[in-house]
Amino acid sequence: MKRLISWVIRYVPRKYLQLFSHSFLKISVLFYSGKNVSCNVCGKTFRKFLPYGRKARENALCPNCLALERHRLIWLFLQEKTAFFTQGLKVLHVAPEHCFIERFASLPNLDYITGDLESPLAQVKMDIHQIPFADETFDVVFCNHVLEHVHDDIKACREINRVLKNTGWGIIQSPVYDMEVTLEDVSVTEPAEREKLFGQRDHVRKYGRDYAPRLSQSGLNVQENDFVKTLSEEAIKKFALPPNEILYFCTKGK
Repeated sequence: MKRLISWVIRYVPRKYLQLFSHSFLKISVLFYSGKNVSCNVCGKTFRKFLPYGRKARENALCPNCLALERHRLIWLFLQEKTAFFTQGLKVLHVAPEHCFIERFASLPNLDYITGDLESPLAQVKMDIHQIPFADETFDVVFCNHVLEHVHDDIKACREINRVLKNTGWGIIQSPVYDMEVTLEDVSVTEPAEREKLFGQRDHVRKYGRDYAPRLSQSGLNVQENDFVKTLSEEAIKKFALPPNEILYFCTKGK
């Protein structure tokens, strides 16, 4: 299973994964039945979660809703640290994740809009470098695992800052590696070379620990939130959460 998932993620275009992977993985639910772990996004329990990633991580992917470790952490953060599930909010979700779309769309308190340049799951076809909404439109913006793919991440964040209301906030996650400074080289265009340098064939940079201050150059206030460190070992084990994942919580800047 590890090798199969690793190969599929590496070579099957993302838009096809988004359309068909859910149906395929539903079959595996039967083989992972149990009570050892719980997906707090969909509420299902399993013997363990599926492996996931190019270098497949064990106990990562919920076979029912496709939530990964980071998605379960974000869901818990939204529940415990925000009024996301109760307050009337206008939300923009860039490159929406399968596990969130229907659940967010069904919340009566949200005016929920999804947007992406390529995703077949998004309502609005849009380039994050030119978000097609007026200034100060949204209370919340989600943009997860997108910026490592885009030509100009600072311009994209400037657009997010522009469309956020003065009281708005967002979560902007990307893979961040144990290195001081972000690595990027615009001259690298070959997929194999990008994979070698940046970790994935469609990545254009590899973020280091300067991620938050780098994105803050856009005007956004980007804060490192170690919410996961406040959780019990029991909760981390039960939901199979990433024990060292920093949440990048953003508020509107000048």
